[in-house]
Formats: sequence, structure tokens, C-alpha cells
Amino acid sequence: MHSVKRAYDIANYYRKKGVPIIIGGIHVSMMPEEASHYADTVVIGEAESIWQTIIKDFENNELKQFYHGKLQSLYDSPPQRLDLYSNKYGLGSLQTSRGCPMNCDFCSVHEFNGRKHRYRPLKDIVEEFKAIPQERIYIIDDDFYGYGKKHAERTKNICKEFIKCNLNKQWYTFTSMNLANDKEAIDLMYKSGCRMVLLGIESEISEQLIASGKQTNLKVGTENFEIVYKSFHEAGIAVLGSFIYGLETDTEESIRRRTDYFINSSIDCIQPGMLTPLPGTKVFNKLKSEKRIFKNNFPNDWEQFTFLNNTIIRDNFTNNEFTELMYEEWERMFDIKVLKRKYIQTLKNTKSPSAAGWALSTNMHYRNAVFEGKKENYNFQKLFKELTSIALPYA
Repeated sequence: MHSVKRAYDIANYYRKKGVPIIIGGIHVSMMPEEASHYADTVVIGEAESIWQTIIKDFENNELKQFYHGKLQSLYDSPPQRLDLYSNKYGLGSLQTSRGCPMNCDFCSVHEFNGRKHRYRPLKDIVEEFKAIPQERIYIIDDDFYGYGKKHAERTKNICKEFIKCNLNKQWYTFTSMNLANDKEAIDLMYKSGCRMVLLGIESEISEQLIASGKQTNLKVGTENFEIVYKSFHEAGIAVLGSFIYGLETDTEESIRRRTDYFINSSIDCIQPGMLTPLPGTKVFNKLKSEKRIFKNNFPNDWEQFTFLNNTIIRDNFTNNEFTELMYEEWERMFDIKVLKRKYIQTLKNTKSPSAAGWALSTNMHYRNAVFEGKKENYNFQKLFKELTSIALPYA
């Protein structure tokens, strides 16, 4: 979303040269009328079901302004063109399924990919896993483990096939807390190379989870979150916790407590973002109807929708108050002393130097992101080298 202005600029450049412009993706699927000002054709939804028709219409000089893709089985979906990606990317990417049955009010995934899991064939997944040149991979599923026995068995089968490949590749993925109840799956994930999972924790306050529609976390219970983290740690896997700051009922006190929770919990690394209204979500529709999105000079202001800039009018804070508070909290959670301690803690809990390395590099990535342009980037390699000798007894 925050890069769509750049996409529009590129589209305008080539459009002036007489090149037909076709644009698609999540943002333009939620904002097709906006996108139509910058492209000749807007593809709404997933493109696989409609792409052959678009190519045929292009060849016949009959391109339409809008095309609507339909959700369909991924069994006939073509593999990604790995030859188009730069080998300089630190992480490769792999998708094994699409769709998420949850209904979180801040998320656009279920609006774009649907609320039903759709699977790729196991054979295709394994072949792509082997073909990806990077040794580190992000499995970009909306929820890798999913819900129910069918999805659980599928997850285990994927991991078993990865193990058979014997490639020593490491990977991380997004999943839900219910995975913590399946020790067999977690162990297979570790053996197949998983070193970190991203959990959408969002808040440690039950009432806020209820308001956000985070049902899986509510079923687990906030009082049991540490048990969830421990389940992954015992298998050698680090936990990246995603947290939302500036939820509707947040106060200065609750925001500071959220940072305290991360610092004092066994979570290994954090993805902290401000509540940001993504087009197509319930949050966006609500705040737009209430005229509370003050960064609204679109498309230019989409560049501000990075989760690191305040874009909405809040009841409990002015814009300056909330922004200043967030920088104070980022200073606390990304204090180098805290990150060093987290690294040692991860080593103790997971007994896995590679998991600790994943967590440390992730913390450093988000630290450098939130302070971009305000602080000099902290050298990860320098810090890692310093910590390696200190942490040796815990490895």
C-alpha cells in the first residue's frame, strides 16, 4: 500500500510513452477507481483466473478498464518465476496456501484471498522449495498451520518432504497460536528448517482482542500466552510477536504496558506497528465514515501508511502526543541492552544459535526501520560478533 504511489509514478511514465498499463494487487483491488486514473486496466482480485483473457484482449486491442478475478483452486496455479528475482535478496519466498478463516477487523487478507484455505499441490511446493536459490526462506502463507486435522496433516507432510530434501535451508512463517497444541507439527517444522514463527499477538488485553475480532488468541487466553511461546522454544523455534499500538481503547498507560510486556516476556523479537487503516478493512471503513483518517491526500499520502506513521485522529491523543509516545516506546523496546538480553534469553530458551540469530536480525531490522532517517543504522554483524562470544556458554 505505501508503495502504490511509486507504482502510479512508474505507470504514468510509461503511459506517456504510449505503453498500455495493467495494474493489480491488494491495494488497487480495494481502490479500483483510484487505480483507474493511473492505468488503462485494473485487475481486481487474484489474476490467475482472468490473466489469459486479459492477454487475449490485449492482443486483440480490446483491453477493458476492469477485470474481476475469482478465487479458484491453486492446483492449476503456475509456479513463481524465480528467474525474475535477484539472487541478491537475502530471503527467498514460497507460498503453500492462500486464505485465512479469521475475521480480524484490521486485516485485508481475508478480503483479498478469501476466508477458506486453498492449497497448492505438495509436489509443486517441494519442487519450488528446492529451486529457490536462497538458503533462507519466508513462507508467506496467510496461516501456515491453519485449522483442523486436514490442514495439520498437510503441514506435517510439507515438513516431512522438506526434511527429505536434506538442503539445510532455514525458514520462517506466519501462523496462529493454535499450533502450540500440536507438538508433532512443531518438532517437524524445526527439523525441516523452521527457526522462527510470526504470531499475530496484537495485544495482551482480552477486551482489545474481542474488539479486533482476534478469536484464536481469545480461545488460548492471554493468561496462557507464555505457554504458547514455551511450546515453540522447546522445539528450538524463536517467536516473533506482532503488536498493534494505538488501538481504539489504548491509553498512554496501556501502551507503555504493552512495551513492558514485550520486554519482560519470553517473546524473542517484536514487530511493533501503529494501528493503520488498510483499504478494504473494517477499520478503514469505520474511520473513513467518521472522517478520522487525516492523512487523506491520496495517492500521495499512501506513502505514510507504513505502520510507522500516525494516519488517524485518535480520541486519547493528539497526533504529536501519540507520535512522541511511540518514539519513546520504540526507544525502550529497541534499546541495545534489551536486544542483547533478548538474544541471550532466546539462546537459553531454544538452545538454537540459528533461532537466536533469526530473532536478533529481526529485532535489528525493525529497530533500523523505525529510526530510519533519525538514527544511524546499527550494524547487525558487529553486534552479532560481540554477542557470539558472550553467549557461547548458552549455545
